[in-house]
Amino acid sequence: MSVSKMFTAVLFALSFLALSACAPTAKRASTGEYLDDTVITTKVKAAIFNEPLLKTTEIGVETFKGTVQLSGFVKSGAASAKAAEVTRAVNGVKEVKNNLIVK
Repeated sequence: MSVSKMFTAVLFALSFLALSACAPTAKRASTGEYLDDTVITTKVKAAIFNEPLLKTTEIGVETFKGTVQLSGFVKSGAASAKAAEVTRAVNGVKEVKNNLIVK
């Protein structure tokens, strides 16, 4: 096997390994999904911020593969429901897990 063919084979193998490292798994998002989730999280936080009934500082937002989890404390059940409603209205949200606690 010539040096050229060996170099090409090694380069191909390294490229394949690098690309497979970016592939999604059940517990890990791909690079594109991670970026999409970051955009969704930002949009949800902005929507919650623009809602006068809700306090942004008391609501945590995390997104994984389009599923948004809300956590933290709110003053009423109505505020919890409103937070979930506002979140569902954001483009790209597939599911909402509302773990907000009424204090």
